[in-house]
Amino acid sequence: MKRRLLLIPFLIGVLHLISACEELYYFTKQMEPMTQPITQTEIASGMRESLVVGAQNAVKDLSAEGGFYNNDLLRIPFPPEAQRMENALRNIGMGSAVDRFVETLNRSAEVATEKALGIFTSAVRQMTFNDVMEIFIGPEDAATQFLVRTTSDSLRTAFMPPVRSAIDEVELTAVWNPLVNAYNQIPFVTEVNPSLEDYIVQKAMDGLFMSVAREEALIRENPQARANDLLRRVFGERDRRLEEQEQP
Repeated sequence: MKRRLLLIPFLIGVLHLISACEELYYFTKQMEPMTQPITQTEIASGMRESLVVGAQNAVKDLSAEGGFYNNDLLRIPFPPEAQRMENALRNIGMGSAVDRFVETLNRSAEVATEKALGIFTSAVRQMTFNDVMEIFIGPEDAATQFLVRTTSDSLRTAFMPPVRSAIDEVELTAVWNPLVNAYNQIPFVTEVNPSLEDYIVQKAMDGLFMSVAREEALIRENPQARANDLLRRVFGERDRRLEEQEQP
């Protein structure tokens, strides 16, 4: 009888141990997807997703009213080849007209940037796997530099129609042409009439690439900016590899 009584605590302990082992087994099974090595498909999807997120954030900021004009780094100034024209017009009392032109110039870039979002994100999604891997193991601005190298010509062509539409929409030429005419009537000046379309397209692209670079750096450097599990997993893997490279 005593032996049976002594066996009861032992059996209870065994049951607790079995239960704990079962819980540990199920917990381990749940953790398996998180501890499995990251796949190349995940890396490719994550890098593309990061560029799309960066492009969306950049375009959202720049296409808002004041996105260019209110940004000291990205504000589009008077065309540099017409700098003498700006100074001369201000000297004859047309400073307010010049200021209005600059504000309207920036608004046309904001409108164009909004219309070009689909084209830009489509270019990101068409990157090859080799392109993605080079960006993954590359420097901090690898994605932005890749876009600058490979999409500038096609983006310039794609930006031109919306820029033309934006110029008409904000009536930029209605502001520009009187300024040009007024300047060209000043005695002894060299007449100017730079292409507003080319100038705005280039400046809009420069601003977009700069903003994408800022978003790229944010995602690479700040885990809080990684908006979903895929980005956290992919860039967490990149962080781990960089840490291993830095170890002696």
